[in-house]
Amino acid sequence: MNQHVSVAEGDALAKRNALVLACAQAFGGANPAIVVSLGGIVGSQLVTDKTFATVPVSLMQLGIACGVIPAAMLMRRLGRRNGYLIGALIGVIASSIAAAGTGSRIFWLFCLGTFMCGLYGAFVQSYRFAAADTASESFKPRAISWVMIGGLAAGVIGPQSVYWTRDLTPAAPFAASFMAQGLLALLAIGVVMMLRAPPVAAVRSSGGRPLSQIMRQPKFIASVTAALVSYGLMSFVMTAAPLAMVGCGHSIGDAALGIQWHVLAMFGPSFFTGRLIARFGKEKVTAAGLLLLACAAVVGLNGLSVAHFWIALVLLGIGWNFGFIGATALVTDCYRPEERVKVQAANDFLVFGSVAIASFSAGGLLNTGGWESVNWLVFPPVAVALVLVAWQATQKRAQLA
Repeated sequence: MNQHVSVAEGDALAKRNALVLACAQAFGGANPAIVVSLGGIVGSQLVTDKTFATVPVSLMQLGIACGVIPAAMLMRRLGRRNGYLIGALIGVIASSIAAAGTGSRIFWLFCLGTFMCGLYGAFVQSYRFAAADTASESFKPRAISWVMIGGLAAGVIGPQSVYWTRDLTPAAPFAASFMAQGLLALLAIGVVMMLRAPPVAAVRSSGGRPLSQIMRQPKFIASVTAALVSYGLMSFVMTAAPLAMVGCGHSIGDAALGIQWHVLAMFGPSFFTGRLIARFGKEKVTAAGLLLLACAAVVGLNGLSVAHFWIALVLLGIGWNFGFIGATALVTDCYRPEERVKVQAANDFLVFGSVAIASFSAGGLLNTGGWESVNWLVFPPVAVALVLVAWQATQKRAQLA
């Protein structure tokens, strides 16, 4: 926090910014929900080899990974608000390109659009950190959690945009859905204009320890591992789920509604996740999230009905919420104020790089091994992350003792 700002003033600004960013999250968070709902389905219509059907979704995740460091550098130079305005403009352009690729049935053009949607997503992903910029240590988890509540609205807006616009352009199926995505990015521009971020000088990352030294901290390793496992597995299963549902004879509408319930489950617990962290600790909430991811895989292995898919997706969403918000809060313990921009960028690059790899592999594994193989692959990473988080909690208790 800026040393010239009192704790009360910092928390008051953090509360205001968290509310603004929650609204921006509602529009920006619909961006990946639309791509995930339709990317694999549109991809399967544009390519003959179904192994490549989920490539558009994977490219969105790759776009996020490629965009987090440039986005952080841009915001360090121009400030949070200006950076977010540029990000939303990229979102408008990206959606237009994706719509053009869908309408013209050009796979590479559609992929370019979804990749650029990921670049927009890189800016949106840092909303949670921006809310904590001026927050006190005690308020940081709640500020992060508040922003994530905006995803609740995104969980309705994104899939419902698909549901109501998918048939508006019969000659170019789903093109209207991506145009609606661009309209949501335009609305986000108006919301971001209300953000009151700290001055540019207050968020520059000059000084502090070398990044390599920070990243070698055991608590940083445990935090990032928990974050990338939570997000990577969620993305891995979520990318495969719509295609698996359609492959099992369920409708595209059922698949889109499944993603809607999943996104609602991702963000719904944010109303109380911050308070759970304050009461039980970051490590316990993170561990609970990882265990819920494993439970989602168990449900997925026990049936192929719509109910099995939807319950698995709901558990997957809640597990992501606890695991990712808990891990994000753990990461904020790893850096000093002057180090936050570069550490946040490094964290997101590692997380979303892993998410992109997981997403790329989902289509191929689903095509060769089926939905069952996708679910079995959840357990080993969860076990590794649980061990690291438990070990870090033990170390923390030993230090306090």
